[in-house]
Amino acid sequence: MTLYHIGFIVNPMAGIGGAVGLKGSDGGSIQRQAIAMGATPVAPIRAMTALNELSSMRDSVSLLVYPGEMGEEVARTCGIEPRVIGNIEPGKTTAGDTRLAATEMSRLGVRLILFAGGDGTARDISTVIGTQIPAVGIPAGVKMHSAVFTNKPSDAGNLVRLVLEGRVTRYREAEVMDLDEELYRRGLVAPKLYGFLKVPVASGLVQSLKMPSGLTETEAQAAIARWVCENMESGCLYILGPGTTTKAIASYLGVEKTLIGVDVLENGKLVRVDSNEDQLLELLSGQRAVIVVSPIGGQGHLFGRGNQQISHRVITRVGKNNILAVSTPGKLQSLLGRPLLVDSGDATVDAAISGFIRVVTGYNEQAVYRVTS
Repeated sequence: MTLYHIGFIVNPMAGIGGAVGLKGSDGGSIQRQAIAMGATPVAPIRAMTALNELSSMRDSVSLLVYPGEMGEEVARTCGIEPRVIGNIEPGKTTAGDTRLAATEMSRLGVRLILFAGGDGTARDISTVIGTQIPAVGIPAGVKMHSAVFTNKPSDAGNLVRLVLEGRVTRYREAEVMDLDEELYRRGLVAPKLYGFLKVPVASGLVQSLKMPSGLTETEAQAAIARWVCENMESGCLYILGPGTTTKAIASYLGVEKTLIGVDVLENGKLVRVDSNEDQLLELLSGQRAVIVVSPIGGQGHLFGRGNQQISHRVITRVGKNNILAVSTPGKLQSLLGRPLLVDSGDATVDAAISGFIRVVTGYNEQAVYRVTS
């Protein structure tokens, strides 16, 4: 029987700043702030979802992991007895630990590295392994501009399984993008290319590179904003997700919206700026609301990329029928027919949203578009 040696790395702090509205998780101070605000780690749970997809190959997979929260704990929880290498200081893991883990796994000849994290984690891994060996990213961060992550955690495990079974044999050099989180928190979105990872090619499993809206989108955004604002209901909360299209809606009302935050309007006025998950849930107590969200250009994610504040709990409280998707025609065209995606962190909620949804594309113009989890 063939034994496949796989590297498995978990960045335990990846994504911890998402639901509490910190727009990232890089650095110890941000991580401590997130924990103080009540955030709980999401990366281990998402890593577990991915690894469970390999359960049928448990006897033929040799998993190399770093100790404790960097992979060992998740592996054992999934019923896989891993080979533990390296050392960490529990509760104080760093980007340096990620780089060391990837370096050692590469040296030991793993066939592939499966990792849970965000753009920063992908950047750390690409720094040391480049395109020497394949890598698959489990989406667990906040931003995830890079084209190295699967659309949802279970897809990562499935993709690795397909590679090991010989059913996926093609690879491509996928872009690793990252941005300065301090600038990002000030509304300056300027991702940079930091390298490439060798990623298996499997249609429908790996997300595309995030593409920003161009200046030519301005008129379309203004038309969308006018239609949305003219049809707003009195006494209803409007939860505006991040992005330039939702910002145009606020601008039409004369309101200054945070570009990368989640703001809440009622009767044309701001009632909450840069909200986190708990604040949204508090506002939603007994009140009707509409979530206004725009897909990420080039990727198509409606939920789960950069807007984790609008969590599956918030979506459940608001209800599927009160999700208002808005997108310029150009952004939809950039998807080349691929569906819109949801990755809220709860499979039941994702399934409920899946199907077909109306997307506002202009003034009194809508498109019916497929959504999948």
